[in-house]
Amino acid sequence: MSAMEIDFAEILLEVIERNASDLHLTAGARPTVRMRGQLVALEDFPVLKPIDTRELIYSILTSDQRQRLETDWQLDFAYSIPGHGRFRVNAYFQRTALSAAFRRIPAQIVNIDSLGLPAVVHEWVHKPRGLILVTGPTGSGKSTSLAAVVDAINGSRDDHILTIEDPIEFLHSHKRCLINQRELGSDAASFALGLKAALRQDPDVILVGEMRDMETIGTAVTAAETGHLVFATLHTQDAPQTIDRIIDVFPGAQQAQIRTQLSVALQGIMTQQLVPTADGSGRVAACEILVPTPAVRNLIREGKTHQIYSVIQTGSSFGMQTMDSALAALVRAGKITRSMAESRAAVPAELTRLLGEAGGAGGMLAAPALNGASNGLGAPSSAPPPGRGA
Repeated sequence: MSAMEIDFAEILLEVIERNASDLHLTAGARPTVRMRGQLVALEDFPVLKPIDTRELIYSILTSDQRQRLETDWQLDFAYSIPGHGRFRVNAYFQRTALSAAFRRIPAQIVNIDSLGLPAVVHEWVHKPRGLILVTGPTGSGKSTSLAAVVDAINGSRDDHILTIEDPIEFLHSHKRCLINQRELGSDAASFALGLKAALRQDPDVILVGEMRDMETIGTAVTAAETGHLVFATLHTQDAPQTIDRIIDVFPGAQQAQIRTQLSVALQGIMTQQLVPTADGSGRVAACEILVPTPAVRNLIREGKTHQIYSVIQTGSSFGMQTMDSALAALVRAGKITRSMAESRAAVPAELTRLLGEAGGAGGMLAAPALNGASNGLGAPSSAPPPGRGA
């Protein structure tokens, strides 16, 4: 069987049936899916040739999308199988052949509690203004978490929600809120231009799919400072790095001003990663949370972001938690294994201390499971961190 004989919908339906998170089409390999974090080739389909990947990918593009792909050599777009599922797609050239990565978007928006997000996320739903950032590597569930927050706002407030995405992922319907979703390429030329225009469109809540450049970041901070509730994502690994990334994108002469603005506008940062569960049935979110207390705001203003980790570590009473304390809580709840937590820890020695083992970080003694436990806070610590790992 050649790719020319395949109904491409069959491949996508296989992705949905297997509950896979991603599909990869690349020349020289069978269609490959990511299941519970691991890549698995679909053995029922043939090895794809360059002409096969081109035909499969071009079959789902509009003429305008084909032209943009050939001009830019890459393209972001969304694709739906009515009644079955929706995908976020990045098509790109590699070694002169065409490849594509499909990220499956759940048909239903999962609520905050079902995602296992920290309780402080519920407070974001009721914030009248400010900047809230959800960060983490690609595939860490940032879009899913933000969709849950936006859906909660949509069902509980009487506001205008405006999103700027590349591409639109979760489709929101009007509930109590009026919600408009703009997609780069078809509704807006760029995040910066879309966000600048949004300020003239009477929004109460703005979602920016990604803060990629200085203009977008500057406009988002200003919008948050002037009365809008702004949500955005960044590809950063922890809260202090997120703050530094925002500051460092500006020229040195402007950094003092943006520090002051950010110290006022920031309402929260959540850094998350998805960790395979102990039973192998799926993945669970581990989240680091920064709540901007007066102490945190002062550290941002003074450029002492390297001290923020210590504040997070000792700030459990404010709803803060480090990534290591989140991982430790998941181990104690029996949701992930000790070895998996150690492989994902920011500071392995800190994780060992949180789990209460006297031995070295390589020990395999399992912590007792807690019935009904969720992503709670780890035990607060008054000791300074042993230093962030690279």
